Amino acid sequence: MKDLNIYFNQYGDQISYEKGTLGETITINSAANFQHPIKGEVALIFVPEYANSDLVASSDIVNCVRKAIYSLHAGDWKSGLIDMGTISPGNTFEDTKRAVSDVCAELIKNEVIPIIIGGSQDLTLAVYQAYQTLEQTVNLLDVDCALDMGDPDQDISDKAWINKILLEKPNYLFNYTLFGYQSYLTKPEEVRLLEKLFFDHVRLGEFVSDNSIIEPLLRNTDIMSFDLDAIRGSDYSANSRSLPHGLYGENACSIMRYAGLSDKLTSLGLFNLHKGGRVEFDANLVAQMLWYFIEGYNNRKGDYPIGTKKNYTKYLVSIDNFKDQIVFYKSDKSSRWWMEVPYPKVQGAKFHRHLLIPCNYQDYQNALSNELPNLWWKTFEKLS
Repeated sequence: MKDLNIYFNQYGDQISYEKGTLGETITINSAANFQHPIKGEVALIFVPEYANSDLVASSDIVNCVRKAIYSLHAGDWKSGLIDMGTISPGNTFEDTKRAVSDVCAELIKNEVIPIIIGGSQDLTLAVYQAYQTLEQTVNLLDVDCALDMGDPDQDISDKAWINKILLEKPNYLFNYTLFGYQSYLTKPEEVRLLEKLFFDHVRLGEFVSDNSIIEPLLRNTDIMSFDLDAIRGSDYSANSRSLPHGLYGENACSIMRYAGLSDKLTSLGLFNLHKGGRVEFDANLVAQMLWYFIEGYNNRKGDYPIGTKKNYTKYLVSIDNFKDQIVFYKSDKSSRWWMEVPYPKVQGAKFHRHLLIPCNYQDYQNALSNELPNLWWKTFEKLS
């Protein structure tokens, strides 16, 4: 693995921790003993970069999050966990972005899961650019209370960064999902733009009505960017928007566990973490969210695209006035469902890993009732 220690300059405390806690088992880097993660490990990377936001930078929250994580008891986990250290902000945002992108690209290439704990959410662009370096098309899921689209001529910020990803050339974004947004915080014309691009969006109310709606979406995700402002102010006291509504803390932990379970997901960012409320309270929330992700990661089933679908049960469904049959697969390992989307050969292999679309049993039932799944149609339109 490429030497990454040049990017880090602050580390966790090298002290003794209670037996059975993460602090006892986690690898904690130091300047004198910098270690690189190995294949299959999860790497924590702290990036307190707030240049493009109104948030206040503070080392207190980073130290509190570390302390909170180290104090949690480990589950029955086989995968290692490493705290690589802190990437301090560079002279410019571009410097920080390049550092984060380089580190993420190297870790992803070596099958290590990077978790960026930062800074403002515009750092998502840095994570995305890591996949550009690897020339890999990706699906991005954004847990957010609003759509941070921004105008093309607007400088990047924590509330205007998605347009920068859309305008990147060459573009490796196959799908974007806005999850948990609140309609009164989001411009209708921007939601219409998502629909025009065949992207997905799920309102907070839809999730409240059916929490399981997130599972197939995360199973189809490569990058998850989680804006902590999506969590209501009563559960995340540093909520910079002072929102009375939003996800509950347990919702956030559930989403993180589903993200960990996703065999496709290879990077994660928790953003808009700052010292703006009850520091220890918020640090405990973030630590517990991370715990649930690691718990999910250690319970991955090795389903598609990691495994093969040759042993899956195949179902063919015919729909009136539709020439092709809808092909469903059910995993022999986890009993989870997928749909197969026809693929124009002229596209080559670029989008091959996006042909099998995660779904649920209800999608299969709807197809049996002569209803073409919306996700199937949107994916087919993008491939065409």
